[in-house]
Amino acid sequence: MLGTDFRTGSPIWLDLGSPDTDASAAFYGAVFGWQYVSAGPDAGGYGLFQQDGKTVAALGRLTEEGAEPAWTTYFRTADAAATTAAVTAGGGIVRVEPMDMGPARIAQFTDAQGADFAVLQSGKGLERASEDNTLVWVELHVAAPEAAVGFYRELFGWRSEEMKAPGMTYRVLSIAEGDQQEGSFGGVAPLSGDAEEARWVPYFAVADADALTAAVRANGGTVLMPAADVPDVGRIAWLADPAGAVFAVLKPNPRQA
Repeated sequence: MLGTDFRTGSPIWLDLGSPDTDASAAFYGAVFGWQYVSAGPDAGGYGLFQQDGKTVAALGRLTEEGAEPAWTTYFRTADAAATTAAVTAGGGIVRVEPMDMGPARIAQFTDAQGADFAVLQSGKGLERASEDNTLVWVELHVAAPEAAVGFYRELFGWRSEEMKAPGMTYRVLSIAEGDQQEGSFGGVAPLSGDAEEARWVPYFAVADADALTAAVRANGGTVLMPAADVPDVGRIAWLADPAGAVFAVLKPNPRQA
């Protein structure tokens, strides 16, 4: 289960690259009830999305030439330089070399199939997860899921377990340590068509996927996949904010005791 006890390979941070941070802050505030808090005058417009004073995501201006609005998932690493070397060895691309950000260290990459992601070398990250309106799952969509599992295993030691889903084989990912089910945080799915891009998609837990979908539409976003039930998982919807950044929401099925 995705949480805030960060270990190697855990999703630890999430930020949105936006062409208009004021508009993005307004949209996500209206949809999720998040408050935007600037990280300060020296942060280059970077800031935090918070819920009840706890950080649940972050927001910054697009800085890479030609970059499109998107959410970026950061995974915890104990050594950003070593992870960078592993990315290169596995056929990935280093977009941002390891660099210090205060007491932390980050690096940003594109994996061997074209999906962007990043790493954070730090013990601190998101302050809330797996609650309503916070990150609950991350999902990789690529043309060759099995190859993707191998690529990331070399980076983080992730384990995977195959699960049959409607029309496909889904691979559930978990960190290398501890119980595999308790350590699960995301999955890998095959691309759904020629038009879909390889990417990591963040899922936010919600109390009502249909109401959240309506809020996205009312605030200028786009519904990519209307809310639908997924057996043994919950009710999900795929959405995009007004700038085009893709995300998903999930109302999980009640957990069985």
